[in-house]
Amino acid sequence: MKKLLNTLYVTTEGAYLRKDGETIAVEIDGTVRARAPAHLLGQIVCFGQVAVSPALMGFASDAGISVAWLGYSGKLMARIEGPQTGNVLLRRAQHEATKAANALPVARAVVAAKIANQRAVLRRHLRDYPDTCGGDVVDAAQRRLLDAARFALSADDLDALRGYEGEAGRAYWSAFPSLIRNPEPVFTFTGRNRRPPRDAVNATLSFLYVLCALNTRAACESHGLDPQMGFLHRDRPGRMSLALDLMEEMRAPLADRVCLSLINRRQLTSSSFRHEETGAVLLNDAGRKAVLESYQARKRTELRHPWLDERIALGLVPQVQAQLLARHLRGDIDAYPAWIWS
Repeated sequence: MKKLLNTLYVTTEGAYLRKDGETIAVEIDGTVRARAPAHLLGQIVCFGQVAVSPALMGFASDAGISVAWLGYSGKLMARIEGPQTGNVLLRRAQHEATKAANALPVARAVVAAKIANQRAVLRRHLRDYPDTCGGDVVDAAQRRLLDAARFALSADDLDALRGYEGEAGRAYWSAFPSLIRNPEPVFTFTGRNRRPPRDAVNATLSFLYVLCALNTRAACESHGLDPQMGFLHRDRPGRMSLALDLMEEMRAPLADRVCLSLINRRQLTSSSFRHEETGAVLLNDAGRKAVLESYQARKRTELRHPWLDERIALGLVPQVQAQLLARHLRGDIDAYPAWIWS
């Protein structure tokens, strides 16, 4: 369990990380401001101009601790890690299963679960706020998502499956503004945009998706899977396709819910963002800190995993799903049981 909640986030500009005995020391302006026991860490994520000593990078590589640097928008800039220990037979099975002719069963499960989890977000809103404006829009969208999930499970090929995913996305994002109860103009949402995000809601969503992707990539590697060899997301140099596949199941219950909570509870305000001359809208230091704290708290939420039929932390779900996928590829279970949030 600790392995899922073992990420050290460093957001302070100009921070310097170094190894100090069996701990990692975080220095700011030459003064140690924080320490973290190295044996409890599996990942270090640095935002902006954060320096890491060569000794710490070498230690982290040997200890299996990955170090990632993210830009101000949350984009992954670089990542270092030690030698991979994946089982070659599992990698071969993954390579065969991810060929276009063989990838459809797992891809169907992933997309259907993604759509079902998006629908769950809409249905929870209808349950918790039955009298709010826009309820008819949300209800219509969740009905469209129900149909899209059913069609996804019987898609004839990957192109048709991506078409159903796109239809579901249009329905979901058209209803998303009705889930935002904060009237501040800065949180006006007219649809998804990215690279760069051009409004506060998209800036928050994009940042959260990067965090999710890092978690699912770490989960893939933990269980010997190649994070770049995906079923739904096709091969592209530098793209962690399998991590993006597994993240699809997590987007709505984890990232989207955290985004909505931060906005609706007014934990983010207009002062949490900065506007660039290019039109990009990015979280500032205070905004990133608020998002990280809420994201980590959300990962500690316990729920019942439908396939395991036991309670686990939400942050453990990527690890469980990666393990189940590895078992499926080895032939231990007949099909990949995608995670459906309930």
